[in-house]
Amino acid sequence: MPIDNMFPENGPAGEAGLFEMAPAKINLALHVTGQRADGYHLLESIVTFADRGDVLSFTAAEADDFIVSGRFAHFVPTDAAEGDGNLVPQARDLLRRTLADRGISTTPVAIHLEKNLPVAAGIGGGSADAAATLRGLLRFWEASLPEPELIALCLFLGADVPMCLKGEALMARGIGEELAALPTLPSLPLVLGNPLIGVSTPDIFRRLLRKDNPSIGARDDDWVPFLKTLRNDLEPPARSLVREIDQISNMIGAEGAMLTRMSGSGATCFGIFPSLETARKAVDSLNEQKPDWYFQAVQTIGTEP
Repeated sequence: MPIDNMFPENGPAGEAGLFEMAPAKINLALHVTGQRADGYHLLESIVTFADRGDVLSFTAAEADDFIVSGRFAHFVPTDAAEGDGNLVPQARDLLRRTLADRGISTTPVAIHLEKNLPVAAGIGGGSADAAATLRGLLRFWEASLPEPELIALCLFLGADVPMCLKGEALMARGIGEELAALPTLPSLPLVLGNPLIGVSTPDIFRRLLRKDNPSIGARDDDWVPFLKTLRNDLEPPARSLVREIDQISNMIGAEGAMLTRMSGSGATCFGIFPSLETARKAVDSLNEQKPDWYFQAVQTIGTEP
């Protein structure tokens, strides 16, 4: 089930515009295996994507526009300033300059981001939005780029953007640019939970005591038992910074999850459940316990179980 099939498209851009899903990215395992001389950390991560996430729409306009709505809209900036700005207009401007250098004209576009995912949550919200912007605008402008050039644009925007652009179950290595598909990874019913406390990725890496941890090693296609042997090396420092991670992980585990773990740099935790029905029942229970937190039942992409 690739990203293209997750959300109904309107077809070619017109007055109705077109849509792109920016699905939640889940690191089922994340091993920190080293650090480069330039400070970037070397990772090995098993990554999958959910059937829920942010949604972007692209509509013809007289001038560029960017608006944000949704549950978490008030947490995100709308300007394109590097550093603290939003990656959506940054991706738009970067792609437009790149296409202009190739003699490809680009018309003004109004972009609407429906922000459904919590921010600074370890599930790739900003990176997924940037990747969806690139996908959507290439369709909107009826343009294309060679894959190496497109991946270079992604890396300029962030280390997680290339994997979000792919949007498939994969193994990510290096700083996120070495991607290998995992065609046997099954579709998994998950519960995502976040206490709505933002986590700074640089802070987590600064607290990481060891940066040359063992790699993931040989893959076993009996996936859930195999995943149980792995880890997220960023979870201990994140737990020391945000105590609610312990609580939310324990809460999801108490609902019957077969495995609980933190995704990315946190604070989102996930639990793997026997079925989507049991995951949804777990979310109902969790929402009763913590109505102000974020809980979502999702089905990930992958082969049918």
